Amino acid sequence: MAITQAKKTEIMKQYARHDGDTGSAEVQIAVLTADINELNDHMKSHKKDYHSQRGLMKKIGHRRNLLAYLRNTDITRYRDLIKALGLRR
Repeated sequence: MAITQAKKTEIMKQYARHDGDTGSAEVQIAVLTADINELNDHMKSHKKDYHSQRGLMKKIGHRRNLLAYLRNTDITRYRDLIKALGLRR
Protein backbone atom coordinates (compact mmCIF):
# COMPACT_ATOMS: atom_id res chain seq x y z
CA MET A 1 0.00 0.00 0.00
CA ALA A 2 2.70 2.49 0.87
CA ILE A 3 4.96 3.91 -1.80
CA THR A 4 8.38 2.31 -2.22
CA GLN A 5 11.54 3.97 -1.00
CA ALA A 6 12.82 4.31 -4.57
CA LYS A 7 9.70 6.17 -5.64
CA LYS A 8 9.89 8.34 -2.54
CA THR A 9 13.50 9.38 -3.24
CA GLU A 10 12.58 10.09 -6.87
CA ILE A 11 9.79 12.41 -5.71
CA MET A 12 12.16 14.07 -3.25
CA LYS A 13 14.69 14.77 -6.01
CA GLN A 14 12.00 16.19 -8.27
CA TYR A 15 10.47 18.62 -5.76
CA ALA A 16 13.56 19.46 -3.65
CA ARG A 17 14.51 23.10 -3.39
CA HIS A 18 18.22 22.25 -2.97
CA ASP A 19 20.43 19.16 -2.72
CA GLY A 20 19.54 16.98 0.24
CA ASP A 21 16.20 18.70 0.78
CA THR A 22 13.77 16.22 2.32
CA GLY A 23 11.75 18.38 4.67
CA SER A 24 10.51 21.38 2.75
CA ALA A 25 6.77 21.81 2.43
CA GLU A 26 6.88 21.05 -1.30
CA VAL A 27 8.61 17.70 -0.77
CA GLN A 28 6.31 16.71 2.08
CA ILE A 29 3.19 17.59 0.07
CA ALA A 30 4.44 15.71 -2.99
CA VAL A 31 5.21 12.57 -0.97
CA LEU A 32 1.85 12.75 0.79
CA THR A 33 0.10 13.17 -2.56
CA ALA A 34 1.77 10.04 -3.95
CA ASP A 35 0.82 8.14 -0.79
CA ILE A 36 -2.77 9.40 -0.96
CA ASN A 37 -3.06 8.32 -4.60
CA GLU A 38 -1.84 4.82 -3.69
CA LEU A 39 -4.32 4.60 -0.84
CA ASN A 40 -7.14 5.79 -3.10
CA ASP A 41 -6.42 2.91 -5.48
CA HIS A 42 -6.39 0.50 -2.54
CA MET A 43 -9.70 1.83 -1.23
CA LYS A 44 -11.39 1.36 -4.60
CA SER A 45 -10.87 -2.40 -4.39
CA HIS A 46 -11.16 -2.77 -0.58
CA LYS A 47 -14.17 -0.65 0.33
CA LYS A 48 -14.54 -1.98 3.89
CA ASP A 49 -10.91 -1.49 4.95
CA TYR A 50 -11.70 1.12 7.58
CA HIS A 51 -8.23 1.13 9.13
CA SER A 52 -6.68 2.20 5.83
CA GLN A 53 -9.52 4.66 5.32
CA ARG A 54 -8.67 6.34 8.61
CA GLY A 55 -5.01 6.55 7.60
CA LEU A 56 -6.05 8.08 4.28
CA MET A 57 -8.13 10.73 6.04
CA LYS A 58 -5.21 11.58 8.36
CA LYS A 59 -2.87 11.98 5.37
CA ILE A 60 -5.38 14.17 3.55
CA GLY A 61 -5.69 16.39 6.65
CA HIS A 62 -1.92 16.63 7.01
CA ARG A 63 -1.55 17.60 3.35
CA ARG A 64 -4.33 20.19 3.72
CA ASN A 65 -2.50 21.79 6.66
CA LEU A 66 0.81 21.86 4.77
CA LEU A 67 -0.89 23.41 1.73
CA ALA A 68 -2.46 26.08 3.94
CA TYR A 69 0.95 26.83 5.47
CA LEU A 70 2.57 27.13 2.04
CA ARG A 71 -0.28 29.31 0.74
CA ASN A 72 0.12 31.68 3.70
CA THR A 73 3.92 31.91 3.48
CA ASP A 74 4.65 31.94 -0.27
CA ILE A 75 1.78 32.07 -2.73
CA THR A 76 3.93 31.62 -5.87
CA ARG A 77 5.48 28.39 -4.56
CA TYR A 78 1.98 27.22 -3.63
CA ARG A 79 0.58 27.93 -7.10
CA ASP A 80 3.52 26.24 -8.83
CA LEU A 81 3.16 23.17 -6.62
CA ILE A 82 -0.57 22.65 -7.09
CA LYS A 83 -0.11 23.07 -10.83
CA ALA A 84 2.72 20.50 -10.88
CA LEU A 85 0.80 17.99 -8.75
CA GLY A 86 -2.53 18.55 -10.49
CA LEU A 87 -4.39 19.43 -7.30
CA ARG A 88 -7.48 21.64 -7.01
CA ARG A 89 -8.74 21.20 -10.54
